[in-house]
Amino acid sequence: MIKEENINRLTHLKAVVQSMPEKPGTYQYYDSDHNIIYVGKAKNLKRRVSSYFHKEVDRFKTKVLVSKIHDISYSVVNSEEDALLIENQLIKQYKPKYNVLLKDGKTYPSICVTNEYFPRIFKTRNINKRYGTFYGPYSHISSMYAILDIIKKVYKPRTCRFPITKEGIEQGKYKPCLEYHLHNCGAPCINKQSYEDYQEAIKQAREVLKGNTREVQKLLKKQMEKYAEELRFEDAELCKQRYLALDNFAAKSEIVSHTITDVDVFTIVDDDSKKNAFINYIHVKNGAINQSFTYEYKRKLDETDEELLNEAILEIRGRFNSTAKEIIVPFELDFKVKGAEFFIPQRGDKRHLLELSEMNAKQYKFDRLKQTEKLNPEQKQTRLMRELQQKLKLPKLPYQIECFDNSNISGTDAVAGCIVYKGMKPSKKDYRKYNIKTVVGPDDYASMQEVVRRRYSRMQEEGTPLPDLIITDGGKGQMEVVREVVEDELHLNIPIAGLAKDDRHRTNELLYGFPPQTIGIDVKSELFKVLTQIQDEVHRFAISFHRNKRSKHQLHSELDDIRGIGPKTKEALIKQFKTVNRVKEADIQLLTEGIGASKAAIVYNYFHPNKDGTK
Repeated sequence: MIKEENINRLTHLKAVVQSMPEKPGTYQYYDSDHNIIYVGKAKNLKRRVSSYFHKEVDRFKTKVLVSKIHDISYSVVNSEEDALLIENQLIKQYKPKYNVLLKDGKTYPSICVTNEYFPRIFKTRNINKRYGTFYGPYSHISSMYAILDIIKKVYKPRTCRFPITKEGIEQGKYKPCLEYHLHNCGAPCINKQSYEDYQEAIKQAREVLKGNTREVQKLLKKQMEKYAEELRFEDAELCKQRYLALDNFAAKSEIVSHTITDVDVFTIVDDDSKKNAFINYIHVKNGAINQSFTYEYKRKLDETDEELLNEAILEIRGRFNSTAKEIIVPFELDFKVKGAEFFIPQRGDKRHLLELSEMNAKQYKFDRLKQTEKLNPEQKQTRLMRELQQKLKLPKLPYQIECFDNSNISGTDAVAGCIVYKGMKPSKKDYRKYNIKTVVGPDDYASMQEVVRRRYSRMQEEGTPLPDLIITDGGKGQMEVVREVVEDELHLNIPIAGLAKDDRHRTNELLYGFPPQTIGIDVKSELFKVLTQIQDEVHRFAISFHRNKRSKHQLHSELDDIRGIGPKTKEALIKQFKTVNRVKEADIQLLTEGIGASKAAIVYNYFHPNKDGTK
């Protein structure tokens, strides 16, 4: 691979990583032929995958793996446990070679059911299928122990390691141990528990390990009813106790996907322009998600979501050779798939799967948008302007937005600021400051009208392009006084909106129209955040101007009123005499030593007027 190709490859991979969510999930690395070469899991997808591309990575095998990666895909899940289940299923399915090469020795424990005459059930980290069947692995040790505890309590499998055989039992080779006397074992080694009863208990325990707890409960309920009919009340009571124990366990620890055997799940999410759609496909087989992919479909003839999903289901199922007899979808579809039925879940495990699929589609949409806007920042600004145009039903794109704010303390040093946003970005060269000239006292409405009048009458005279939208920092009252000037006085047709705050002084609604109405915008959306930034920026700008003016006013002294005395002479006098009072008391000789004869005469005559009162 030449250097330029490698740089392009890494640039593409890092762009994918930057757009990944900080959520749990699985990720897959692909080689140049788009074969999966590594499957991993993560509590935080973005943080984990980005660690492979840090410069300080010094593990040789990691460097080898990174050099082979040409593309990355991932799947978002709700928890670390789900990520582990999907990771193991994908490793079994695709057998990526780098998962073997890069094993770091850390393995999660599994539960083994041995192949012995009387099987044992225990946790282990050593997987050898010659010895039995393995369930897991379990990422949370507490979850694994909870399952072992319920199996021990309900089914009481033996814990001893004796190689018990049928012949040995017949010959009386074994003696019951302490576990039997503690009622933790049925002692099949001395025929206190029959072989058939023990095997039935192990069979049910296997189903619990597979996650089919509810199926076992149904079986126990049938057995309990049968024993009751046969007046075998002790056996019926045992079934009842097992049923209640499993019911309590299932309520606390049952995992959604474990009860679903073979289904396809499809959801569709539109982009903001409805030109494209993102369709997510999840396949659940034997209680685990083994496939999760999102595809982008471009509309050619303004197809509906139903039409697109109709085509996508056939195409995607064909691509993955799916024969699932149940297809979970978000809404009714007009066609039937041979050998399968559609199902729209309203609650329960299957509804959870549908929501998980939709979450993956939305995440994929968000990632694509983020990648596109990162490469072309102007696209984001255009999207936000279009969204604002649609919300307010504006006649054209609000490219130039202007916002006003007043600032004063009890009417003194009253000022106002006008900020300008172009393309949803501040255009600071167009900001303007205004000293309030015609308003006496603290009258925000009159001050606002003065500034708006001065601003737009001048723009009219100069032929300067008028804004596409005016935003007032305030509610209905501010909007109305601005409208009176813009429409009634100046006869201009400029849309006017207002940003109002709640009791905690937080911006919480956008107002538009006359009479003003609240426009429905999510306060957490990107658009509302930009509008809040505009409001915060005009407030900052007006406050800063007011503070500067107030500071200059406070620094004003009587020396500033002497005509012919500039800042440098004032500075020299303060440096020499420290205070204005001492300057007043100085004679002409001292003043001449500091600032020269001509300046000294001006200052002295100002503070020592002629007898007729002139200076």
